[in-house]
Amino acid sequence: MKEQRFDVWAAGDAYQRYMGRWSRLVADEFVAWLDCADGLRWLDVGCGTAALTATVAARCRPRTVVGLDGSAAFVATARAAAPAPACFVVADGMALPVRDAGCDVAVSGLVLNFLPAPGAAVAEASRVVGPGGLVAAYVWDYAEGMALLRHFWEAASAVDPAAASMDEGRRFPMCRPEPLRALWAEAGLVDVTVAPIEVATVFSGFADLWEPFTAGQGPAPGYVADLTAPTRDRLRDTLRDTVLTRPDGSIALTARAWAVQGRKPVRDRT
Repeated sequence: MKEQRFDVWAAGDAYQRYMGRWSRLVADEFVAWLDCADGLRWLDVGCGTAALTATVAARCRPRTVVGLDGSAAFVATARAAAPAPACFVVADGMALPVRDAGCDVAVSGLVLNFLPAPGAAVAEASRVVGPGGLVAAYVWDYAEGMALLRHFWEAASAVDPAAASMDEGRRFPMCRPEPLRALWAEAGLVDVTVAPIEVATVFSGFADLWEPFTAGQGPAPGYVADLTAPTRDRLRDTLRDTVLTRPDGSIALTARAWAVQGRKPVRDRT
């Protein structure tokens, strides 16, 4: 998939307001699901602002944990956020600067669908783990499980029918159990398991929900950034009308991710 011009991921603070606050909740559930032993060597591919790297560092007693991301700004944010022993490198997730069998666990959070060739990225992750090593990831369920984005794109399409083609639910069909399972199998991984992770996404009010869409980080905010002021205002008002506000003004939604894991065979099965 060619990266879209509105797939902007660079400013750590803006990402935190948009999706980062929810990705930390998913990271916690994901690491618990992996249930890995202490003392392992971890690699977090596409670490972003370090939601997953920090969780590994805090919960898994890793021997080492390295986060890689192509955005220098994200890496700077990650370095300020994650506890020891986490360290970070600016690097391409499609060409990992890690020797063969250089780590025990290779993970990625919410990034796989944004890479140019997801299958090649999974194969590269498999290369860097040793025999029996774990390769795992999670992605948002854009098509059905992300209530925030479903409300947003429905409102956007009502205001601008052309917006439908930018909806992540259409653009990322791989973010479903069977395509993820197939990617892992095609990379030669075994004992593949896929599971849902659902978290609550509660906004203090409509401004808390809307303002991150104006920060330009990610497909939906990138789309908003390209709108004229009158169209942006119509989208905002249409979105406000579609979400249910509780008596205290808050808005309670849910977000679901699909998690996948598999192991590198201990020996060649050919």
